[in-house]
Amino acid sequence: MNLADNLLRSAERFPERPAVRLDETILTYAELDERSARAAALIQASGVRPGDRVAIMLPNVPEFAVVYYGVLRAGAVVVPMNPLLKEREVGYYLSDAQAGVIFSGTACAPAALAGAASAGATCIVVEGSFADLLAACPPAPGVAERSGDDTAVILYTSGTTGQPKGAELTHANLSANVEVFATDLVAIGPDDVIFGGLPLFHSFGQTCGLNAAVRVGACLTLVPRFVAGTVLSVLVRDRVTVFEGVPTMYVALLGEPERESFDLSALRVCVSGGAALPVEVMRGFEKAFGCVILEGYGLSETSPVASFNHPDRERKPGSIGTPIRGVAMRVVDEHGVDVPAGAVGEIAIQGHNVMKGYWQRPEATAEAVPDGWFRSGDLARVDEDGFYFIVDRRKDLIIRGGYNVYPREIEEVLYEHPAVAEAAVVGVPDGALGEEVGAAVVIKPGETVTPQDIQEYVKGQVAAYKYPRQVWFLDALPKGPTGKVLKREIHAPDGRQ
Repeated sequence: MNLADNLLRSAERFPERPAVRLDETILTYAELDERSARAAALIQASGVRPGDRVAIMLPNVPEFAVVYYGVLRAGAVVVPMNPLLKEREVGYYLSDAQAGVIFSGTACAPAALAGAASAGATCIVVEGSFADLLAACPPAPGVAERSGDDTAVILYTSGTTGQPKGAELTHANLSANVEVFATDLVAIGPDDVIFGGLPLFHSFGQTCGLNAAVRVGACLTLVPRFVAGTVLSVLVRDRVTVFEGVPTMYVALLGEPERESFDLSALRVCVSGGAALPVEVMRGFEKAFGCVILEGYGLSETSPVASFNHPDRERKPGSIGTPIRGVAMRVVDEHGVDVPAGAVGEIAIQGHNVMKGYWQRPEATAEAVPDGWFRSGDLARVDEDGFYFIVDRRKDLIIRGGYNVYPREIEEVLYEHPAVAEAAVVGVPDGALGEEVGAAVVIKPGETVTPQDIQEYVKGQVAAYKYPRQVWFLDALPKGPTGKVLKREIHAPDGRQ
């Protein structure tokens, strides 16, 4: 088994169909097949053997797919890296993964070259001469044989606590997750055009974007940087049928002043993941764009898809749906015991999607998967129909004077205020109560409202201990490379409400 087998099959069936597109640059399946075979030869010529790690530090460009499948064809392990990483971070990733080769984009080449030098790795810069470099390599035949349990990709977690850890995802993990997502959940076919604005170095963009497209022979149209107006133009130009995004992308598109001038009639389904989608945003987007959003849930350690609102079943706004085929989920207490129906506990996951383990971290693996069930760190409840509802990340829980306050609940109320564009609720240290509830809010252009107005609005809708005692306005919320709000970078301004 090799995940790259999907490319060979699609290239045989649909050689002239577009596989990957970036504006006017289009790679057909035959071209992607040939170039990735040459990339495999280049990688092998660099001394890489099956099982060795090769890093990819590229933005959303067609070359990412070429190198990604080249690494897999060579039997090596892909280590995707954020192109925004600095020299020190690059050195850490390469050293930790023991990667001997890194492919870097031009813009991030200085950091990649310096980081590679510190880690004793070879850096290959993917620039104009890269095509000539590939052309000089005869295509490597076929793909290297790997077992289902062999590692295909090492995805590094964001490292919100301590150093980033590498989640080892196997060929079986990824192949099964792609198969279920593409066939069961979204029913993607060769005529579909998938929006490729999610970072390809991230599990969501890789599995649900690149690998799903290649599995069925669809086209992935890439956008290296998410700008709402540009994205809407791409959706129209390429007649995109499947949009995949994180909540902040839906907020941005919904807030685009010129959105009504774009014809998005080709869109048939939207997929949301990466963070909880506020119900008010879902309703507003579906009304404005006339396209249903299916919300799912997963983590890097689960390949990533674990649950989904299945298109052929009831959909519950605010829910992450039910476990996908081949996956089981439970809600457990700190001892791993199931909590009563409707009670809040931690999501535990078991199935074909759960990682092999954390790279060279047996203790961390044992802590995350103590009994065959992966502990997600996400708090949720299950209703009587088996639908899961995320309450919050366990680490984001605010404990105010002994009372639990779940930020997502307050954020849902904030998004219902007509002047609020974005909101994030965080815990603010408090000497008397331990933590106080704070809210960072982005106001819609042209709206006139005070922090006290926002505070009073929430106060009228939630219990007295829950409403934010501190509200402050920001021009924008800090976001990570996938568009997820970075709560660890949100801090209450001193002396302001």
